[in-house]
Amino acid sequence: MTSDLWKWSATDLAEAIAARRVSSREAVTSALARLDTVNPRVNAVVDVLADEALSSADRADAAVGRGDVIGPLHGVPVTVKINVDYEGRPTTAGVVAFKHDMAKADSPPIASWRAAGAVIIGRTNVPAFCARFFTDNDLYGRTLNPWDAGRTPGGSSGGAAVAVATGVGALAHGTDRAGSIRYPAYACGVVGLRPSFGRIANYSENPNVEATLASQLMSVQGPLGRSVADVRVGLRAMAQSDARDPWWVPAPWFDSDSERPLRVALFNGDDDAVVDSAVAASVQQAAHWLERSGCSVELAKPPAFAELAEMFFSMVKTEEGEGTSRAIERLGDNALRRAREGTMARATKFTLEQYVAALGRRTVILREWQVFLERYDVLLLPVSYQLPMPIDEDQKGNEAVARMIDAHAPMLAVSMLGLPSLAVPTGVAGTVPTGVQIVAGRFKEELCLRAGAMIEAQRKPMTPIDPR
Repeated sequence: MTSDLWKWSATDLAEAIAARRVSSREAVTSALARLDTVNPRVNAVVDVLADEALSSADRADAAVGRGDVIGPLHGVPVTVKINVDYEGRPTTAGVVAFKHDMAKADSPPIASWRAAGAVIIGRTNVPAFCARFFTDNDLYGRTLNPWDAGRTPGGSSGGAAVAVATGVGALAHGTDRAGSIRYPAYACGVVGLRPSFGRIANYSENPNVEATLASQLMSVQGPLGRSVADVRVGLRAMAQSDARDPWWVPAPWFDSDSERPLRVALFNGDDDAVVDSAVAASVQQAAHWLERSGCSVELAKPPAFAELAEMFFSMVKTEEGEGTSRAIERLGDNALRRAREGTMARATKFTLEQYVAALGRRTVILREWQVFLERYDVLLLPVSYQLPMPIDEDQKGNEAVARMIDAHAPMLAVSMLGLPSLAVPTGVAGTVPTGVQIVAGRFKEELCLRAGAMIEAQRKPMTPIDPR
């Protein structure tokens, strides 16, 4: 039934639209109807683009009718995050003061998905300044986790993860610096890929001040979806060149030998971590599934793991003390200011000499990780040491924020190095999803996706779901 097209995968929709078995208008109409049904309950999409999307769908169908060459996402409904530029719409990043900051042109990922034929049906919610692991702001309000409204949907791509989890679009665009794709994917039971730094072109005219150096090296954009196959096609469609990004790399795609068993390093790296038993069990379950799929799995400790995680927010504090932090003090909402206070209290502000030394140390550790990831194809580890946290855990004081940051060390360490990482669900513990993180060497996203597909094949589909 065409009314159920919102349940279809991006790959199935693209194939059916190209073959004229269904139309893009039918797919988009179904997605918009689903949005109307569930979005009032979860507040994932905060800028609905219904009329524009239907017009785009009609153009997509006309192109198919003419026999035009079409892209891999032709006619497929998707969502994009509201912290990136979308021509003619404000780049708010969830900040009241930015609600009139109109973008003159699409950011590179938006332009690339459009060029691939995707139909954008709406823009998704974020925390103010995209600077919390919770999705709530004074401009648009709170986004709720469809599995458990009392738990975070993750941040900052919380709206993106909730949208795709509930069937509002077949794919979602997200961004990730400290875990903003991986944590929402984990919290909402979907697949999210943080690509290698340099794989996806990035640019924004709003604000017109460039990000600081470490943030440039750690910040990426990527796709979220309900399956590994969808994330793969979303990634390849997004990874197009754009002269506006001097960091973009025309790296070839690493297509691993699908017949060779993968060598998996099972994380054994942080003796002081406090790990929830359900999280530990999910990692062991994923390791078992990979072994059952023919992989060799070996306990291994990646280099300087705890040091990397500790370095992350100290680099942020050092670079942003006179820039972003000041802007948050002036323009951020109260929840963000409280969370930021706790985060910065946990970090060290480096001297110039310490900052320069930290950048050099990062290079040394990255070199060591590259050697480590020659021995092993992928590293299997938690996304977070704790299950998705209760709403507003970062509002409970500096000690609570410190515990949260400690729990998120697996994301922060990987972010410091700019490596590709996939969050893939493994099941459910109580009321919330469980999942794991899969890391590979630079520009070897395909290894993450291959391992993720093996895990995905061992369990029943978890989404789309109705909000609970």
